[in-house]
Amino acid sequence: MKIKYNSPVVLTFVFLCTIILFLNQMLFHDLIQLWFSAPGKGNFSSSSVRNWITMVSHVMGHASLNHLTGNLLIILIVGPMLEDIYGSYSLLLMMVITAFVTGAVNVLFFTTGLLGASGIVFMMILLASFTNFHKGEIPLTFILVLVFYVGNEVISSFKNDGIAHFVHIIGGFCGSIFGFFRKTPAIKNV
Repeated sequence: MKIKYNSPVVLTFVFLCTIILFLNQMLFHDLIQLWFSAPGKGNFSSSSVRNWITMVSHVMGHASLNHLTGNLLIILIVGPMLEDIYGSYSLLLMMVITAFVTGAVNVLFFTTGLLGASGIVFMMILLASFTNFHKGEIPLTFILVLVFYVGNEVISSFKNDGIAHFVHIIGGFCGSIFGFFRKTPAIKNV
């Protein structure tokens, strides 16, 4: 029996996030702040290449091991199924779009920096609820996830807990859009 690299996009993302946190904690203490944290409103310069890179790379930076594992465990559970259904390239594209959209919203509306993969997590959660979507139907699972998820995030957004709840909502919105408009290929029989 051999170990298979079964989900290249998800596994590569997980390994990169882990390596980045390790390098930041052990060797390069400003690595995440400089290259894996999107700037807030007023701190973005359109002439800065680094600022444009961090609009996407912020999803790979995490503040702590708990922050990292909280995001990556869900990505490891949901991501391989989505990569199998949508394909590696499509999932990667959806992740990059979600990262850019959440980074752009942060730059436009919030003064604090942004880091972490929670937008990707919630994009995947809502996208997963569309896995059995058929034309002319809206899955009840999607409605329930949306109600519980949005309700919790709206309530939580009034807390001053240092969590960018808007990222969760925007990530979920991206996943909903991808799920609703993206044609889902048939699931392979194994």
